[in-house]
Amino acid sequence: MHLAYVDESGSTGPGSSLTFTLGCVLIDATRWPDVFDEMIEYRRFLRDEFDIPVRAEIKANYLLRNGGALRALGLSEGARYRVYRGLMRLQNKLELRAFAVVIRKDIAAQRRHQFDPREVAWEYLIQRFERFTTNERTQVLVFHDEGEGTIVRSLVRKARRIGTAGSAFGTGSLKRPARLILDDPVSRKSHESYFVQLADLNAYAAFRNLYPPPARAVNIVPQNMWNELGDARFAKVNMLRGGTPGIVSWP
Repeated sequence: MHLAYVDESGSTGPGSSLTFTLGCVLIDATRWPDVFDEMIEYRRFLRDEFDIPVRAEIKANYLLRNGGALRALGLSEGARYRVYRGLMRLQNKLELRAFAVVIRKDIAAQRRHQFDPREVAWEYLIQRFERFTTNERTQVLVFHDEGEGTIVRSLVRKARRIGTAGSAFGTGSLKRPARLILDDPVSRKSHESYFVQLADLNAYAAFRNLYPPPARAVNIVPQNMWNELGDARFAKVNMLRGGTPGIVSWP
């Protein structure tokens, strides 16, 4: 069995952000205790190196703007870049798998009537879970940041019954019910889950990989930050569609 941790970047409303993105971290459940212990050790390293409390929430927005529990520390942009990069590199060392779904809202809205970027992003995410569980003969239990539990639960239940996926080799769709997603997704407060926080960092890094930030002396999240994941990038999720390994983009 695997545990999937999901968090989002961007908003669903028109004009408020260019994209809506979901980041995901996959962990082999049998390795979870060891991975968690190693995560604690790395957070202690961050405490010793940057004075970041072990239990402090580290999200992309906080590193970009020196917000949340980081505000009182007054970390330089260079320090925040190193924290972000270190947490991206850590995922390969922990043998995690990471991927993201990036929805370009303005273009997508022209393609679909009554377009909801959250629903579309989760549809693509769930399709990847279905392929992953089927191909690797495993199950997935999904954890996500709290706030949209009703929508996420409804989409997963629907996918388990009548899931479909577009055919990669022609028109139409294939019946692919996601029967190996266990139970309903579990809502977690992001400040209580290191792995939901990693998913948040992945989501923003995926967005910046496709839409680079303006040039400046220090970019906390430059275009190549996603590539710091190394072999943790789960390239199979977009192997047929192409593009940056591990990033599913639509349209």
